[in-house]
Amino acid sequence: MADQATATAYGGAVTTRWQGWRQATETALYGPNGFFHRPEGPAGHFTTSVHASPLYAAAVAELLARVDRALGGPRELALVDVGAGRGELLTGVLERVPAGLAGRLTPYAVERAARPEGLDPRIRWCTEPPRGVTGLLFANEWLDNVPVEVAETDQHGMPRYVLVRAEDGAERHGEPVTGADAEWLDHWWPISGAPGARAEIGRPRDAAWAEAVGSLARGLAVAVDYAHQRATRPPFGTLTGHRAGRAVDPVPDGTCDLTSHVALDACAAAVGDAACLLLSQRDALRALGVGGTRPPLSQASSDPASYVRALAAASQAAELTAAGGLGDFGWLVRPVGIEVEAVFTAAPGS
Repeated sequence: MADQATATAYGGAVTTRWQGWRQATETALYGPNGFFHRPEGPAGHFTTSVHASPLYAAAVAELLARVDRALGGPRELALVDVGAGRGELLTGVLERVPAGLAGRLTPYAVERAARPEGLDPRIRWCTEPPRGVTGLLFANEWLDNVPVEVAETDQHGMPRYVLVRAEDGAERHGEPVTGADAEWLDHWWPISGAPGARAEIGRPRDAAWAEAVGSLARGLAVAVDYAHQRATRPPFGTLTGHRAGRAVDPVPDGTCDLTSHVALDACAAAVGDAACLLLSQRDALRALGVGGTRPPLSQASSDPASYVRALAAASQAAELTAAGGLGDFGWLVRPVGIEVEAVFTAAPGS
């Protein structure tokens, strides 16, 4: 690859001038001066379902309770939050679990950034999922930040790796895609043919998800993310950046989030897709008791305070389940030693 020996400094780190998107993203997000080490944290730049409403943490608490029942109430129950940010989801869930369950619960925050100050001391901070635990592993918007290579077809329709220059995001074609990456593209995201077609090669995400699922002895693993499936892959990829609440050009200089949607069907196949359940966030949250039904107007006069609270909850539920928004997120659910039907067919609180 031409110019690969040429080095440049950016954000206090040294990297090759032209490199694949996987390495560029790794440095830009997780390097010493990477995006996820910034003091404001991810919440300073974009809103996830966790930040949108406390109803999301309530739904995860309900899911945890169902998993606990499906497991028969084990003496030790784990809640593993992969890609935990600053621990916001775990904090919200801990506020909502009943005392009987909380006494058996060990919460784990899996995150590559440092533990934030003031976090609940019950939360164990780690860089990898604990192995051999029993309970719920929940990965909200984690896989989209697992770095992957980007491929683009050249003028002859040949898929080539896309190389990027870190300081300004300029791109050029690299070597042809071969080996296991080419096999993954052929099976999961074929782009050979029309020049300019792009794809994100999801093999590292498949492996990361398989590793996460494999850490559970028994329980349920859930990945929630921007997603697409083989029949509806976007023709020009999904790589983008986020900074201060806005979508920006994806420049791997450490100043913005870098994300691309996840081929959740490929992740499912990596852990035995016959045992997996793929559904939208809209359907998943409704199954967990989060609905957007407005309270009756008559309640406004009979009990104004409760009407206002119910109206606010309905508005938040509508945001979490909205078509064209958060409701379109994909949920990949993988049971380990339990039946998925015991979790997603039970009525809330049953």
